[in-house]
Amino acid sequence: MARRIDVTGAGGVRLAAWEFGDPPKTDRAHDPALSPAPSSSGGADLPGVLLLHGLMGRASHWAHTARWLSARHRAVALDQRGHGRSDKPPQAAYTRDAYVEDAEAALEQLGLGPAVVIGHAMGALTGWQLAAKRPDLVRGLIICDMRASALGTASQHTWTEWFRAWPVPFATLADVRKWFGEDDPWVERPNRARGEFYAEVMAESPDGWRPVFEPEQMLRSRETWVYDAHWEELAQVRCPTLVVRGLDGELGRAEAQEMVRVLPNGQYAEVADAGHLVHYDQPEAWRTAIEPFLNTLATA
Repeated sequence: MARRIDVTGAGGVRLAAWEFGDPPKTDRAHDPALSPAPSSSGGADLPGVLLLHGLMGRASHWAHTARWLSARHRAVALDQRGHGRSDKPPQAAYTRDAYVEDAEAALEQLGLGPAVVIGHAMGALTGWQLAAKRPDLVRGLIICDMRASALGTASQHTWTEWFRAWPVPFATLADVRKWFGEDDPWVERPNRARGEFYAEVMAESPDGWRPVFEPEQMLRSRETWVYDAHWEELAQVRCPTLVVRGLDGELGRAEAQEMVRVLPNGQYAEVADAGHLVHYDQPEAWRTAIEPFLNTLATA
């Protein structure tokens, strides 16, 4: 199970953090201003892990990973601003600085640091920017299928048109699964996991099923990174870092290996039969890819 702990992010935005495992037998954990709560597996002295989802994702997408991590770690997944059950203020900042400051606040308020940060896509970029900014808070980093190169103006235009193509509202969750798993023009072949991934970010409204996020906020979030490359920040990450890609994902092998070369302490892993949603497509293969790295951090 997962329990919610509220975190105050940049600009006062309320964020929902989710700690996985059995709830501790104390009420102190429900107030982040109080001392860190003991985890289900032996207390606050367990090494912390912060899991950061990608654009449009939510903390629950990490459930499988967080559950096995919780046997040996205090595993917390964060609904980032504009996502999941965190606040989505229309006038809030959806900038790189805001996302990084939110992750920083989560680590500090939950007493997780120095932690291993595991990020997917946008969450991975947040992770390495945080590690470069606050090396005292990040002792290890896993980057899952995120590019360091600039994607460019055409990419943002493509995403804008893609959001407009969504046939919202969806009548049923089955319709959500079918469209994102089969009918979406971006799908090359049927992908059940992709359909399930998007079904998890939908909520029922009076006229049907709609995303729990505002597409405009997603585009605002995205435009703060797609026009720039992020190699410089990557080179500033000093902690051990594992770069993971799915063989059919968005991060190509050549770029991933260049990222490993640029990182002062980088390693590489890839997952077969996985696309961009590596941890969601192939959860057991994902675990096989990252667990040895986590074990080396435990013995360091």
